Amino acid sequence: MKIAVIGLGKIGLPLAAQFADAGHDVIGVDVHEPTVATVNEGRAPFPGEAHLDDHLARLVPAGRLRATTSYAEAIPPADAVVVVVPLFVDGEGKPDFGWMDSATRDIAANLGTGTLVVYETTLPVGTTRTRWKPALEAGSGLTEGTDFHVVFSPERVLTGRVFEDLRKYPKLVGGLSTEGAAAATAFYEQVLTFDERPDLARGNGVWDLGSAEAAEMAKLAETTYRDVNIGLANQFAVFAEQVGVDVHEVIAASNSQPYSHLHQPGISVGGHCIPVYPRLYLSGDPDATVVSAARAANAAMPAHAVKMVADRLGDLTGLRVAVLGAAYRGAVKETAFSGVFDVVKALEGLGAVASVHDPMYTDDELAAMGFTPYHLGEATDAAIIQTDHAAYAEVTTDDLPGVRLVLNGRPALELAIPDELVITIGRSTRG
Repeated sequence: MKIAVIGLGKIGLPLAAQFADAGHDVIGVDVHEPTVATVNEGRAPFPGEAHLDDHLARLVPAGRLRATTSYAEAIPPADAVVVVVPLFVDGEGKPDFGWMDSATRDIAANLGTGTLVVYETTLPVGTTRTRWKPALEAGSGLTEGTDFHVVFSPERVLTGRVFEDLRKYPKLVGGLSTEGAAAATAFYEQVLTFDERPDLARGNGVWDLGSAEAAEMAKLAETTYRDVNIGLANQFAVFAEQVGVDVHEVIAASNSQPYSHLHQPGISVGGHCIPVYPRLYLSGDPDATVVSAARAANAAMPAHAVKMVADRLGDLTGLRVAVLGAAYRGAVKETAFSGVFDVVKALEGLGAVASVHDPMYTDDELAAMGFTPYHLGEATDAAIIQTDHAAYAEVTTDDLPGVRLVLNGRPALELAIPDELVITIGRSTRG
């Protein structure tokens, strides 16, 4: 097949490489010229994705994969067009379709008959049918279901391990017609391979959910569940601190019974998915009070962590506080919805002098985000572990001269700091 992948970001580019590695001719489209140039050199434009560099170094010189900024070059010959363009959420939690609308117009202007168009970007329920179908028809003059097919198939992978996750989880598809769903099923069966999953009654592979709406909701449901679960864990953590209970022991005890699956509390919920997709769900179901309450609980955790520091040290005015970690999670160079922004804001609101360290970012990169860079070995009064970088488990008091308190916002990390200096979310003192 000839396949066009629209959007060569941290999901789109590995997908393009996966399709090319399966033996198909793939052309990726991206509006960012440096990204296109880097891909065409056979190199990954971002770090941290396992096996991506090896795939590109092999597939690009072989002519299986290339990149372009031109929709007119990529779309007309394509048998399938896979769209992985970002959908953003504005400050009020409403979807901002700007980039996706633009991409859809460019696809429509170049669309030919017999093409399968698949949207993988997570969407509010109903978007494929009510927004993308009419936009593609209007821009192309063609009829969906007759001249071409539109299907929704959500990406379900985690950056850093995309190739592994593509094999591990069923590929969900939802069409606007039986024929469209069948075309999408056949497509993904040609470009993906799946691990054996005896735990799944339906077996691993491509799952047709019967409609685009069902597939849209399935992705929102699986991610919103995580946000709600973490929100519950965070509320348990705050209460446990008040009554002198170690919430981590409580969660371990609860989860020893097979019907409890409590997640872990922490200083923040970041990334492009967990903090965003509940808002996409709420855009269609604003009366979902459980979802909105969990989102509010999670959004409050950075300020709560800073309050824990202030409760222990007193007035923070003029105190130096090092925030360890700008990334939203360990080993990933990405700050989307990272708690670092709210942590620094809360610290500065209480008069503290905040600085930020992250081994994945240069001083210039941290400064460009508005932070004062911190270097291990510089004097500080307190430190807050914001990101679960593995390296932070090795940090000692020698790395934080003068430190009087370390707040561990990522309880899964076992710190090398003396217990008497550490407070942990969900546990006022360690031990």
